[in-house]
Amino acid sequence: MRHDPAAGALVVMLRGLRMYGMAQATEELTEQGAPAFEAAIPVLSQLLKAELAEREIRSIVYQKKAARFPAYKDLAGFDFSCADINEAMVRQLHGGTFIDHAENVVLIGGPGTGKSHIATALAMQAI
Repeated sequence: MRHDPAAGALVVMLRGLRMYGMAQATEELTEQGAPAFEAAIPVLSQLLKAELAEREIRSIVYQKKAARFPAYKDLAGFDFSCADINEAMVRQLHGGTFIDHAENVVLIGGPGTGKSHIATALAMQAI
């Protein structure tokens, strides 16, 4: 039984792309020790990395489009000095740990205090 870390990485990427038949074939070719397959591993790895990156980019673009944000907002464009907002808390929320803990965020304030800007910036970061 042969074990090649590069071929193992190929199998992981193929399964991540839901290409289970190709992942099984990769395992079998690794077991056989086919020289032509071993020579092709670096090229296949690059192609799979490119596909994973492309799918991630398409997912981000789709999620932003589906969210229908009125405009792009981020925290770099927000002036904390003009608003009575706890900057440290907003920056902590920007890290996204509240999502991992399934916690809600409620922004309360009068008109023009930056609630929409902060909400959009948090959502953009989450995407």
